[in-house]
Amino acid sequence: MSLSPKYFYDDLGSALFEAITRLPEYYLTRVERDLLATYGREIAGALDGPLELVELGSGSAVKTRLLIDAILERQSSLTYHPIDISADAVTESSLALAAAYDRLRIVAYAGDYFPLLRDKRLVTHSRVLVLFLGSNIGNFEPSDARELLQLLAAARHPGDGLLIGYDLKKDPSILELAYNDPTGVTAAFNKNLLGRINRELGADFDLDAFRFRASWHDEHGAVESFLISERAQHVRIPIAGIGVDFAAGESIHTESSYKFSREEIVALAKSCGFAEKTAYTDAGGRYALSLLTVV
Repeated sequence: MSLSPKYFYDDLGSALFEAITRLPEYYLTRVERDLLATYGREIAGALDGPLELVELGSGSAVKTRLLIDAILERQSSLTYHPIDISADAVTESSLALAAAYDRLRIVAYAGDYFPLLRDKRLVTHSRVLVLFLGSNIGNFEPSDARELLQLLAAARHPGDGLLIGYDLKKDPSILELAYNDPTGVTAAFNKNLLGRINRELGADFDLDAFRFRASWHDEHGAVESFLISERAQHVRIPIAGIGVDFAAGESIHTESSYKFSREEIVALAKSCGFAEKTAYTDAGGRYALSLLTVV
């Protein structure tokens, strides 16, 4: 059994993920923020302007401010298009940004990226830099990641940019600790999927009857996350009109967090209509940003 990770992000799930990004074990957010702080001006100047900014999975948009600042140093105003599946998250972040920047125009979208891009509902008027940060590319199955990049390339114009952040392959112990912190925040984040089914579909999942596990799968190149039933149990989901039986030890797959080499990202980008312009990596080789352009 599996649940889509896109359902992690209700209000509580978004708040729990923000807490995860502050954990010492979860290096991804800190390293990406440091790269943006160091190279933001260079990234902002790498494309012919003026620019519009589009962000997939914008969340709190805290790191985005580094690029907004860098772009506004080069042009008098900026239109920013945040896209997030959580309406509350995108509303809250948009209001905060509007209060902080009087030269920023915000056109926000709440929903899934795929229908937005397929239906061509994202309207821009200038050179565009798309942000796909937080190693969000790793949250998609490979076929979905490829489709998303193809849709982005088809929706943009030659010379438009895509800044993609991705977690690099490394020692499995470092990866597993980042996705199964000793504090238990990541476990709560995953269990909130079951809590959400309880709240929204009237189910009766006993969250204490499931334990969380995250482990590196070398063949798949991913940290795979599961909720494992501690005992035999029957769960009712009345609104869906179904019941589900779990055996002791039976698991629910909640997420595969794929990791990449730079060469893998470059090859994927090329096959989808992008070329790499430049890349930035931290000194420890843990994380990378690749600036791609539509060819």
